[in-house]
Amino acid sequence: MPELMQNPASIDVPLLNKSTDNRPKVLVVDDNPTNVELISVQLKPFNYAITKCYGGEDALECVKKDPPDIILLDLMMPRMSGYEVCRLLKSNPETQFIPIIIVTALKEIDDKIKAIELGSDDFLMKPYNKLELISRVKSLIRVKQLYNELDSCESVVFTLADALEAKDVYTRGHSERVSKYSVLLGKQLGLAEQELEDLKRGALLHDIGKVGVKEAILNKETKLTQEEIAHIRTHPTRGYEICKNLKSFKTLLPIIRNHHERWDGKGDPDGQKGEEIFLGARICAITDAFDAMTSNRPYRKGISPIQSAAIFERELSSGQWDPALLQVFIKMIRASYEEEKS
Repeated sequence: MPELMQNPASIDVPLLNKSTDNRPKVLVVDDNPTNVELISVQLKPFNYAITKCYGGEDALECVKKDPPDIILLDLMMPRMSGYEVCRLLKSNPETQFIPIIIVTALKEIDDKIKAIELGSDDFLMKPYNKLELISRVKSLIRVKQLYNELDSCESVVFTLADALEAKDVYTRGHSERVSKYSVLLGKQLGLAEQELEDLKRGALLHDIGKVGVKEAILNKETKLTQEEIAHIRTHPTRGYEICKNLKSFKTLLPIIRNHHERWDGKGDPDGQKGEEIFLGARICAITDAFDAMTSNRPYRKGISPIQSAAIFERELSSGQWDPALLQVFIKMIRASYEEEKS
């Protein structure tokens, strides 16, 4: 089945830490047992939960089972080098924020540069100063704990968004679908990987402000009054207020706040016009409308994707959506329809 005709793909979920031990977790990786024991002894007074690994492949398995708060990693190991371990962990979204300190006997500047380019967070040359090792471990564990707190805050917001949709059988899954369609359109436009990630997350949260809208209005089966419409139209600014203090949401805020702006400047809440409107918000405006058209509501049945394409085509010059983006989306719908027929 073509992607526009399918249910949304599942949202990526990070690795879960199954450990009940709340101590900071340190993973020490070196093919030389003496080096592993030395570091373990030096860190023992600080009550860290220390895991010992003697090769790169073992280290990756340990991280998969129970992600640590920091990794102390040797470079020169048989079968899989520390370089490769670092590359794999830092290129994986689930593990990229685990701090890695390279602890190695290699002394050339090129070795240090290579490790840093692969994403390592610090570099210690053997023989190292014990106090320096301890200081760097403590510092990077604090950084990791801040990331963990940030993840917790983000999780609360996304859980809130899920809870909002769960209240209404008719809108359940709406934000996931809008997120999926937005990413598909973003890919067609050639957006970079980080832009696609921001688009995915921003679209997931585009309606978070409806948490502040009365449930009776959201679920009303009859026509809304002008006062009720005005109340619902406040959800972009409510969503912005909910998310604005999370620094990691900075790039998502224009999508949350401005997905109901219009190309002609007659939208909400800021009356932005044309390319003043953030690209992600313009994309979300189209995919939000598409999902609204093709989903069932208490007062009407959803139309087919190909019928929505005809409506969009008639509305190209209406001033509601970015006409260039809309043309790309119409082509996507029709290509998906033709693929489904064949």
